[in-house]
Amino acid sequence: MPADPTAHPRRAPTGHPEFRYLLGRALPFLVIVLAPLADALTPPAERFDRFLIAAPALAAATWSARGTAAIGALAMAATGFTAAARGGDLHPALLGNEVLLSVVVLAAAVSAHLRERRETELRQVGAVAEAAQSALLRPLPPRLGTVDLRLLYEASAACAHVGGDFYKALEVRDGVRIMIGDVQGKGLPAVEAASLLLGSFREAAYTAPDLPAIARRLEASMAHYAERAPESEAADRFSTVLLAEIPDDRPVIRLLSCGHPAPVVQRGGTVETVEFSAPSVPVHLPVPVDAPFTVEEVPFGPGDRLLMFTDGVSEARDESGAFYPLERRLRAWADEPTDRIPELLREDLDRFAAHGLDDDTTALLVVRDGPAAGRRTPSPPLAGSLRA
Repeated sequence: MPADPTAHPRRAPTGHPEFRYLLGRALPFLVIVLAPLADALTPPAERFDRFLIAAPALAAATWSARGTAAIGALAMAATGFTAAARGGDLHPALLGNEVLLSVVVLAAAVSAHLRERRETELRQVGAVAEAAQSALLRPLPPRLGTVDLRLLYEASAACAHVGGDFYKALEVRDGVRIMIGDVQGKGLPAVEAASLLLGSFREAAYTAPDLPAIARRLEASMAHYAERAPESEAADRFSTVLLAEIPDDRPVIRLLSCGHPAPVVQRGGTVETVEFSAPSVPVHLPVPVDAPFTVEEVPFGPGDRLLMFTDGVSEARDESGAFYPLERRLRAWADEPTDRIPELLREDLDRFAAHGLDDDTTALLVVRDGPAAGRRTPSPPLAGSLRA
């Protein structure tokens, strides 16, 4: 599977939106056909022709202004046909019905025009936001240094493919550094905040001596931006962040969590969630906290896999409210090829979640390559925490 954020467009969470759209388009015509038919098959006291007034109102939801007006004209014609078929002296009542229906048709056509204009504006805003996000979240290379990377990224349909998740992986002098995160909220302010964090990470990853130094740079970047542009919505956003560092010469991975969900590591058939002894608070959280950053260093040898993800994965629930059993799924997929894992995860999440994937969903699979990691003589792996 290519590490491309646009490789798998989000499917509809429930139902078939195309069918619902077509049904909405057909409903006005069903009313125009069925109302006169019901009026003809029932006693004169039962006046089903009054339901024809619903046809233009329904049309305004899916048809253009001209289409709505045309459907309204059909409804008015059907009203006249029904009155003629019923017979009798109905001219005063017919005139009143036609006047009332013409007013509804006019209002429905105006509503359809306003809806079309609003939809055009939303499409334009969505296109700008998608372009901005695509420029920020470039496809990851399938390999960096001694690790292979496989990405699953899908933004929620509810926010028109514009989400708050972000990721970046860079090959530095002695290894690979990775960041994955989730900005509070969605939309353009979330994209703006993500761009600030990505730019800060891109600059710090090459020069910072360790992960705590990178975390401090991220915090400083958001604080400086809030001072320069306090009116910006992005200045009020906080973000969870998970930083990772894979050195070339040691079979370990170093992890630092700023309020982010803990990753899952797989070694053969063993799957475990990384335990953080003291996770830090999210970046730019408006709470005064003065605590050291804690780095967890865990074994990560040839063939090991580490899955980093956002809360779109960890907080997915089924109809009973149970959380997604990520560890159990990864244990079942232990023998699956690396390229298959993101696709299996996406399909399984879509089936599991009660309302589909209704949140941004990002998962980055990091795999230690055997031959590359074995070119040097590794030092014994360390367990425990490093504080800075």
